Amino acid sequence: MSNDAHNPSVIPTDEDIAKPQKITDELPPIIGYPMKLIAFVMRQIVMFCGFLMAFTFGAVVVIRYGFNGDLFAYEEWLLGFSIVGFFAGAVLASARNLHINADILGIMISDPKKIWWRNLIVLVIELVVILFMFYACYVSLLDDFSFPRLRSTPVLRIPFVTWRIAIMCAFGFMAMFTAAYLYVHIRKGLGLPLRSETLKGAAK
Repeated sequence: MSNDAHNPSVIPTDEDIAKPQKITDELPPIIGYPMKLIAFVMRQIVMFCGFLMAFTFGAVVVIRYGFNGDLFAYEEWLLGFSIVGFFAGAVLASARNLHINADILGIMISDPKKIWWRNLIVLVIELVVILFMFYACYVSLLDDFSFPRLRSTPVLRIPFVTWRIAIMCAFGFMAMFTAAYLYVHIRKGLGLPLRSETLKGAAK
């Protein structure tokens, strides 16, 4: 093995950074497989919630203008599905590292080493912010459960905690995927082999 493999100054090139990456393949199986399952479940939730919202809005139009009626209290239960679907999509974006980073440094910096440090800082900031949001959701849930009766919607009496729990879980999953990208990014910067590279080498 060459000395470059252990040299921290060996930084991934722009091609390595731009290459599509399935982060779960770079993790130990005991961690990667459950995260694959999480991503799969999130995809099903996004598809189901998207279909449900489209179908419901279509049904509302037909019932209201075709039969001069109204779909009873659909806003309350559909709100929960829309929130769950939105945050499931946010988890998928974290799993694919597709969240938008609105910074100009990615355009200005061309040195590979500085690009690596910039990406490291961005990932750390993302992880800290997501963990703070997870904690904020936890505090909010504690506040909800401190009331003698759970606060709920006015008509169907759906407890607000139902989708707040889903939001907290979503931030937890987002933190897991962001931490996974941070782990892989650090290994690349240190010149350590990734799991996919090790499996390819063993297969040859």
